[in-house]
Amino acid sequence: MTAASRQSAPDPAGPDPGHPGSAASSGDSATPARASGRAWAALGIVYVVWGSTYLAIRIAVETMPPFLSAAARFVTAGLLLAALVAWRQGPAALRVTRRELASAALVGLMLLLGGNGLVVLAEQSVPSGLAALLVAAVPLWVVLLRRLTGQRTSGTTIAGVLVGLLGLAVLTVPGLSGQVKLLGVLTVLGATVMWSSGSFLASRLSMPGNALTASAYEMVAGGLGCLALAAVRGEPQAVDLSAISTSSWLALAYLVVFGSLVAFTAYAWLLQSAPLPLVATYAYVNPVVAVFLGWLVLGEPLTWPILLGGAIVVGGVCLVVRTER
Repeated sequence: MTAASRQSAPDPAGPDPGHPGSAASSGDSATPARASGRAWAALGIVYVVWGSTYLAIRIAVETMPPFLSAAARFVTAGLLLAALVAWRQGPAALRVTRRELASAALVGLMLLLGGNGLVVLAEQSVPSGLAALLVAAVPLWVVLLRRLTGQRTSGTTIAGVLVGLLGLAVLTVPGLSGQVKLLGVLTVLGATVMWSSGSFLASRLSMPGNALTASAYEMVAGGLGCLALAAVRGEPQAVDLSAISTSSWLALAYLVVFGSLVAFTAYAWLLQSAPLPLVATYAYVNPVVAVFLGWLVLGEPLTWPILLGGAIVVGGVCLVVRTER
């Protein structure tokens, strides 16, 4: 999951007003019927860059402590995004009420500490492609949360959720068979529940009206949360900067610049410039990109549970996104 990326797991309940990853503030009438060439270029960035973040995380944690690397990524990206907002829109764009700041901080902790942080921890033992496929199920959990709170959902959506859960069961086979650590698989599943809960909660809180401002505060709060947990785990005391590889440093820089800033900016622009159903397709393209890159770059094995379970999950998510768009 990427820095600003509750978007990497869209809420199938629909866009949230004034919320990062939301098109509601621009109005449906402003959405064009067709995507331009620029829109396809921006969508390509989101497809490839967000799909590649799982690979970058895997490379970063090879020699970096997980929560310390996540803290560095999100605090840096959040401060850079805040500076960008102040430069483009003026310092006033960063002003929020205490309630809005508290809401953004809570959502940031749930998404980036509980969601992304656990994925970073799990990728020490779980292949990046498998992690991406497990994370792809986030929209399924959001639908279940909606259902539990009494919101109506269509039969087709429920069918998509059931298909996706079947795929998750298949994806768990490598952990049960000992091919990967079962604890790592369960950690990723826990991360998806945290991410889904944060996304679901965000639509019910008073969030900053500026989507970029909200995302900046969420990233800083989530990054500070990761830093606090890293301190509890003793990561700052145990880290040896000389032992961190150049590949890990480059992966961290890639996550900050491309995963958290470039791709998110492209996504935010897409929400105002392209049809939402087209934008939502990244939810089932990203895992495919992640699996391919994990196989191509790191030589991660493509076992039958990963291929079959991944296909089932992506199919279920596709059904949910198309029905709930």
